[in-house]
Amino acid sequence: MGTTQLDSVPEPKYWHLKTVIGEALDTDFSVGEILPNERDLAARFGVARATLRQALEQLELEGRLQRRRGVGTTVAPPRVGVDVSTTRHRWPGAADDSWRPVDCGLPELPTAVARLLDLDPAAGAPVHMVRRIRLTHGQPVAAEQLYVPASSVPALTAIDAPSGPTRARAVLRELQRLTLDGQDRAVELGSARAEDAKELDRLPGAPVLVVTTRYFSAGRTAALSLGTYRADTCRLTFGDAGDLQIAS
Repeated sequence: MGTTQLDSVPEPKYWHLKTVIGEALDTDFSVGEILPNERDLAARFGVARATLRQALEQLELEGRLQRRRGVGTTVAPPRVGVDVSTTRHRWPGAADDSWRPVDCGLPELPTAVARLLDLDPAAGAPVHMVRRIRLTHGQPVAAEQLYVPASSVPALTAIDAPSGPTRARAVLRELQRLTLDGQDRAVELGSARAEDAKELDRLPGAPVLVVTTRYFSAGRTAALSLGTYRADTCRLTFGDAGDLQIAS
């Protein structure tokens, strides 16, 4: 990885530095290789560490680099295509679902979630929250919080299912009994929360893609999915983009 003179470049230093490092990743480094530490890189290019950090963050956002706990910054493999299409219009937990249930509980409902479920935040209506992980080639690529109002699965109270994955599977089974009228989906860029970052082997605040899906049945929102996808390894694909919204 060579050096370059940045002072005369009209574009922002970090942006030009991103291009220089990106070209070096193609020629001087292999997938999985660890980059030199920030201090050495900043000295090599004659830039402040803050400028270097901006460049590395952009490369991470583009899926060129990964920050790994206890390892450092490594060269990322090509992004994996993850299908999030709505062509099959199915409930979460269908037989060929690629998500793995992790836990289930009845948490205090965030106001924003209550509004998306068309619930009164002050009413205190019970809502099941199922946590799931999506794996691709054995690696976690997404974490999900699936909110299911108790009114959507009224028979669940008669099912002897403790908390944890068993309870999560019970909620998903009951959800299949409803008639799915449709769904809408929105995608936006976000930052990994601590809990999601831990499950996805990311650092808190790392760039992620948040896919919000509302499922409709009998004229109401019967379930809400908040899926957090690793932006460094995932390339989301949509088989049916007719009802896709890109959130701003």
